[in-house]
Amino acid sequence: MKLETKRLLLREMTPDDFDVLYAILSDAETMQHYPAPFDTEKVHSWIGRNHNRYRTDGFGLWAVVLKETGDVIGDCGITLQNIHGEMLPEIGYHIRKDHQRKGYASEAAAECMRFAFEDLQMPAVYSYMKYTNAASYGVALKNGMRFVEEYDDPVNIKTRVYAITREEWLQR
Repeated sequence: MKLETKRLLLREMTPDDFDVLYAILSDAETMQHYPAPFDTEKVHSWIGRNHNRYRTDGFGLWAVVLKETGDVIGDCGITLQNIHGEMLPEIGYHIRKDHQRKGYASEAAAECMRFAFEDLQMPAVYSYMKYTNAASYGVALKNGMRFVEEYDDPVNIKTRVYAITREEWLQR
């Protein structure tokens, strides 16, 4: 499975992506809104979980590749997540620190929304994040999502939820 935008290619992660993903997911600044940065075991597990998702769900987090250079700069995709007690399709993203604030997360997330609505015919997609993650909810808002709720969460203290329905997306 490959998705493509003007500047990006989203493809399945491979074990060869470990070093790049480790650099991103183990970085304290990039992972400041998570309970802790990932260690090597957790990054290997991250790649393995996404391979399982590709097989069972037909989607997951994909490696985000700059078409111009072939460099992996992060991950983005759709995963089923427990959002306030419901398993819902969630668009998530992590972009390498030196490539943040260039619109890559928004571009990749927009393509994931297109895939969710056109190819998978999902009725809605969500993004959720720790309430302090302004960059993440900025991406959600930029892509037409609306704030749905904020709830107490033992992992995030408070979790913010954004969503867009297929109908809302088609009207954009």
